[in-house]
Amino acid sequence: MEYKATLMSSDDMDRALRRIAHQIIEKNHGLQNVCLIGIRTRGVPLARRLARHIEAIEGVAVPVGELDITLYRDDLSRIGEMPEVRDSRVAFDIEDMTVVLVDDVIYTARTARAALEAMMKLGRPAKVQLCVLVDRGHTELPIRPNYVGKNIPTSVDEVVAVRLTETDGENAVKIFKQ
Repeated sequence: MEYKATLMSSDDMDRALRRIAHQIIEKNHGLQNVCLIGIRTRGVPLARRLARHIEAIEGVAVPVGELDITLYRDDLSRIGEMPEVRDSRVAFDIEDMTVVLVDDVIYTARTARAALEAMMKLGRPAKVQLCVLVDRGHTELPIRPNYVGKNIPTSVDEVVAVRLTETDGENAVKIFKQ
């Protein structure tokens, strides 16, 4: 892949997450019964970062969970014979909660669909909202995020790479050409 540009710096990412934290608080008229569930892999640290911003703004610690969607993917047969399945870690009851699913990028929306299915196995939330750091367009399903850090129109031969310190050793959003 050929590097094209850095679309978001560490500061840009932090500003976007802070703005989203405010939007979550405003849209839900506070934080009563609100939780964040990060979609593995990069949605988990993003959910934790959002929770820290929310706590700094409101003084309220919202519960954060981790969701593994591997077995709910519609391309499971394409990604290998033995996909790596990890446990979902949601140590709270989502029944009647407002669940904010957090992911790094929305592209086709198939990950979001799989996350909805996996989450419903955990209980019946009152509401589900979707939060992404980057919306790159090209959704193939009627799913749209409620919260977006940055809209980045792309072509199908480009790759948007969200890099996080927790998983990749740096904070940046980069674009590559395949």
